[in-house]
Amino acid sequence: MTVVRTLAGEDVPLVAPGCAVAGPNLASAEAGEELAEAGGNAVDCALAAIVAALVSEPGIASLGGGAFVTVTGPGIEPVTVDGSVAMPGLGLPPEAFGHGLDPVHLPGYGDTRTEVGPGSVATPGTLRALELASHRFGRLPFASVLRPAARIAREGFTFGRAADYYLGHARESIFERDPAVRAVLTGEDGPAAAGDRLRLPELGDFLDEVAREGSRVLHEGEVAVRLVEGLRAGGGILTLEDLSAYTPVLRPALRIRTGGWEWATNPPPSVGGTMLAAMLLLADGVDRDAGWDDRDLVAVERAVLARRIPELDLARDRTAAAQALIDDIAAHGPEWLHTSPSTVHVSAVDSDGTACAVTASSGYGCGLAVPGTGIWLNNCLGERELNRRGVHALAPGERLVSNMTPTVGRRADGTVLAIGSPGADRIATAVFQTLLALGSGADLDAAIGRPRVHVTCTEDGTPQFLEAEADVSLAPEDADGLPVRRHAPHSMFFGGVAAARRGPDGRIGAAADPRREGAVAVAGPGGVQNSPT
Repeated sequence: MTVVRTLAGEDVPLVAPGCAVAGPNLASAEAGEELAEAGGNAVDCALAAIVAALVSEPGIASLGGGAFVTVTGPGIEPVTVDGSVAMPGLGLPPEAFGHGLDPVHLPGYGDTRTEVGPGSVATPGTLRALELASHRFGRLPFASVLRPAARIAREGFTFGRAADYYLGHARESIFERDPAVRAVLTGEDGPAAAGDRLRLPELGDFLDEVAREGSRVLHEGEVAVRLVEGLRAGGGILTLEDLSAYTPVLRPALRIRTGGWEWATNPPPSVGGTMLAAMLLLADGVDRDAGWDDRDLVAVERAVLARRIPELDLARDRTAAAQALIDDIAAHGPEWLHTSPSTVHVSAVDSDGTACAVTASSGYGCGLAVPGTGIWLNNCLGERELNRRGVHALAPGERLVSNMTPTVGRRADGTVLAIGSPGADRIATAVFQTLLALGSGADLDAAIGRPRVHVTCTEDGTPQFLEAEADVSLAPEDADGLPVRRHAPHSMFFGGVAAARRGPDGRIGAAADPRREGAVAVAGPGGVQNSPT
């Protein structure tokens, strides 16, 4: 019998090898389950789940963006496959840059300001990163990883609450620009709403082609030509050279030790993993015997996030800057405390001890599709927090900054954890608060469900105000002098953590965030052997 639930409870003991996977929706969890039943490992399950999520969360994320995959396991030193989007424009003259971006304001969606249109599209890397991760660390062929998502796209899936919520703010200003995109989101009775059935047959056929020919289908040949020509007419700067030259990078994960764990997360040039590592190290230096409360949490976030923009985002060498930041914490520790949704994530572990965390994003979406493929494109060049130096300011081929923080952890007793979240600049703080709660003895469900806070900073890194869910018990003094902006309990604004764990006795389990329509599956060859009580 197979068990899939919106939230996991106790770990599920398996009498046969298996895998636990947590994803943003039911279709995602079931795709991971299908690979587990076919004998796949945690990497196979996580990759199948993330591709299914990228199909079934239209508007939230797509295959037309970037992704990171962090893996560890027996005989595998922790590593991150960097499939982040890159600055396009190889071979173009200087006068080609700076065009094709239209400003968009989403006042009801965190007062977001971004830019969309052909000039906002960065070189995508998701497919090539997932393919590399599959070939290097998976047990099953990459074609098997794609099969559930292709079927979901053709046969249809339920349009979820998270996508409905986002499109309620962004449909008209972003996703009605392209007739092909608008058609997907419009039914006989008007705009698609949560609970409706959506089908993406073109995308299903495209995934079948990728299963046969590999990721080069998007990066070379006819599809690449259609993609580049469609964007160029509107001021886009993506070239055929950008697409063919794009290569995912296999990077040693950023590793730290705290509280009996070795954590491995997304390394520079991404900044999300560095922020998480800095917060975990700083929290590890706090005197827990004196008690730990929300004021300590705010102080840690404030101290770390205040240094992000000036020291990391604007650094020419983010690897050196990240190491300097970590070294500073190691040298000075708690002295620091006295100084001033457009992503999806999947986590999986298997009973052999392999853990895989995958985060993918296409920004807020540019509102355009690759003709004939069903792939919706990113607007990462229009995301202001990823382009602190200005519009089209990076050198062609350079990776953009990323908040994505897929993380895996191991303990000496054999415990393994995979964890991550969507949520823009709230990703690192969402994962940090979950890990902090786990370290205080909470189980996965309770740790993920814990009310969240986030310190928002100005462009120069000055802490500006505190974002807090309504059920956070904060006295005025706990906010460390910052104004507080309240959100509903379990607000999607604070991400959607997904975590999977293998205990020291080999029991595996998973939990997903109520802030999204998270779902989990625990299965092995032939299905789940024992269901949870």
